[in-house]
Amino acid sequence: MATTQSNPQERTARELLTQGRPLFLGVDGEGAAHYWDSYEFAVAVVPSDGDAEKVTLAETPFETLSEWSEYTRSKRGWDIGPHVSGSLVGDLVQGVGA
Repeated sequence: MATTQSNPQERTARELLTQGRPLFLGVDGEGAAHYWDSYEFAVAVVPSDGDAEKVTLAETPFETLSEWSEYTRSKRGWDIGPHVSGSLVGDLVQGVGA
C-alpha cells in the first residue's frame, strides 16, 4: 500500500512556506533539503538537524531559482539535485517527472 505521508524535512518546509506542496529541489552537500515555493518565490532550507530557514529570493542578490541553485552549488554542493532547469516550464516538467 502506497503512503502519502511526507518526510520530516518536507513537513518542516510546509510549515515555513505558503504553498501546500512545495517543490523538492534537492539535498545540498551539508544534508539540508531545499524546497521551492513559487507563490512566495522563496526556498525553505531544512537541515536534517538544526533550524530551518525560509529564504525569500527578493531579499537576496538572486533573481531566479536557477541563480539560487548555482549559489548553493558553489557554497555547499548538491548531493541530490538540484531539480531545476532554465525555465518555469522546464522546472514544472522536471517537477512532475515527465
